[in-house]
Amino acid sequence: MQGVPRTFSIWRRLLWWLVPTFLAVAVLTAGLSYGMFTHMVADFLDGQMVQLGDSVARYGQPTGSLGQIDDAAIAKGDYVVQVFDPDGRLASTSWNGLPAGQPMRPGLHDLRTGDRAWRVYAAAGTGGRTVQVFQSRDFRAGLAVERAGMAAVPVLVLVPLLMLVMLGVARGISRSLRAIGQQAARQDAHSIEELPLAHVPDEIRPLVSSFNDLLARLRESFVAQRRFVQDAAHELRTPIAAVRVQLENLRDELAGSAGTRQLAQLEAGLQRAQRLVDQLLRMSRQEAAATEPAGPVDVEVQVRESIHGLIALADRRQVDLGLVAQDGAVPTLQCTAADLRSALDNLVENAVRYTPEGGVVDVHLKREGACVVVEVVDTGPGISPEHLSRVFDRFYRVPGSLAEGSGLGLSIAQAAARRCGLRLSLRNRSDRSGLVARLESTG
Repeated sequence: MQGVPRTFSIWRRLLWWLVPTFLAVAVLTAGLSYGMFTHMVADFLDGQMVQLGDSVARYGQPTGSLGQIDDAAIAKGDYVVQVFDPDGRLASTSWNGLPAGQPMRPGLHDLRTGDRAWRVYAAAGTGGRTVQVFQSRDFRAGLAVERAGMAAVPVLVLVPLLMLVMLGVARGISRSLRAIGQQAARQDAHSIEELPLAHVPDEIRPLVSSFNDLLARLRESFVAQRRFVQDAAHELRTPIAAVRVQLENLRDELAGSAGTRQLAQLEAGLQRAQRLVDQLLRMSRQEAAATEPAGPVDVEVQVRESIHGLIALADRRQVDLGLVAQDGAVPTLQCTAADLRSALDNLVENAVRYTPEGGVVDVHLKREGACVVVEVVDTGPGISPEHLSRVFDRFYRVPGSLAEGSGLGLSIAQAAARRCGLRLSLRNRSDRSGLVARLESTG
């Protein structure tokens, strides 16, 4: 069994790929900035140390002795200066925390004493003296980190801003796609319109254009189908009418003969064909009129007109057909009168045809809260539960049914009810045999 295809979100995909990328860029920027500023700080401070060391080695201190500094000054990057005599003895120092040791050879060096790391510059002075300038490497590292952090801060600030911008762009695109999806979902066999391309992203435009081409072909197909059904039904009416005339003539000539029974069966089949053609014509007209604008329709007026139009059929079948209206309920619906009348006619006619002689068909009109409800209740045989789900299919008839029918009435009624914003349902009566066809407004 195939699994359900996994869906994905464009926004989540963007987050999944871009957020790690932004963070990696921020970390890489911070790393590169740290490396670059480490070299810059080292070069700059080394230059200062060289200038200071050469100056002291060449000219000495202006006062002849070195002023003392403390640990706090060293932490802030102050230089420690040592001066050695020609015999290698420490002559003076600006900080007593450094061991005397031996003078280093001239140049830049890295040195660790105790728990401190130093950058040292040694210079040979006049008279054989040696001058050494020390600076804390921790200060240099801290200065490089500070400068690198200042360079990385704009990137770190831009990352959430870019994410917010990306979120806005993604939501805008999603709204466009959702609007296209909603417009596509509103398409049906009676209102197929091309989707607008005004606010469609360029990347999606070819897909929407292809979908519009498909909708155009589908619209032409539905129009051709309706035209064929209507033309075929019109063409069939003439030969059926001619055959009925011939049957009328044959009835007089075969009166009392052995062929009367076969003639009756032929006439019944012809009546079924005539009913099928009438239903096909009704269905084609209904589909052609589906694009008419909706308006307020008085439900009770339509129910009374439907009953009045079928009262002759009920009298021929000796069925008691009547209206049971709730007092003070004069509901209206926003739909087309033709659709509502089509749904009512088919439901009432079905009830009359399937109800045995002497039976009752009542049409109940009432309100249930804010809903308008029309129920057609008959005393017929009902429908077995296994067939209830299929009776709305076109041309489907319940096996064993003796009533004349084409299998189109309930399908036509359901389509008309949907266009009216009504829900059509069928259920068997619980108090006795019979069926209840219920039309209920959904809004």
